[in-house]
Amino acid sequence: MRIFDLPPDLGGVGAERLEVTATLFHTRGMKINWPAPLIAPALVLALAVAGCTGSPPQPAPAMRSPAATPPRPQLPSPQPLPAQPAPALPAPALPAPRAAASGWRDLPQTPGSWTYSADSSGSVARFGQPGAGALVALRCDRGRAAVVLQRAGFGSSDVPATITTTSTARRLTAVPAGGAAAVRNAPIAFEMAFAARDPLLDAIAFSRGRFMLEMRGSQTLILPAWSEVGRVIEDCR
Repeated sequence: MRIFDLPPDLGGVGAERLEVTATLFHTRGMKINWPAPLIAPALVLALAVAGCTGSPPQPAPAMRSPAATPPRPQLPSPQPLPAQPAPALPAPALPAPRAAASGWRDLPQTPGSWTYSADSSGSVARFGQPGAGALVALRCDRGRAAVVLQRAGFGSSDVPATITTTSTARRLTAVPAGGAAAVRNAPIAFEMAFAARDPLLDAIAFSRGRFMLEMRGSQTLILPAWSEVGRVIEDCR
């Protein structure tokens, strides 16, 4: 027999103890035969005991703080680009010579023609247009034993000049003829003297169709290589 203490107010029963004897059990399945007035209080007691012996209440899970947002990476401040140096301008191309070795013969011929004359001092071939002054004079000066080429120009001192033929070219210096003084806004005669047998004279006489005379400060002349030029040269030889 087992004795259970019961509280006075369970199910309205005044007894404080419950005796359980062998008669309360069936031999089959060991089932307890509770008196009818004690079933309800016993169930309440059993539930209360089960509630006391159950697993203790689990603490509520702690609230997780929201994940901290990782700080945004600080982008470096844009740095001003270094000033780019201005591109170097290409050096200006040097102007091509007005008369290249292979192209001067294509230049237009200077208008005019040669005329020949002779006097006691020698002979002379003049080039120009009728009714206008001569642009060029090629003179045989027997007293100097020289062939003198004269060209009208401006200035009062020596100037560079160039004669170009189909076979050669030579740089020369033109000097004021006979000490001529410069006249304001008026051309004077400049001259270049050659020995009678200077090879340049032959190159002029035998140039193919034309030769070129350049002198600083004056117009470039493309002159025909006519027979009058060769005749003056032969007069001095």
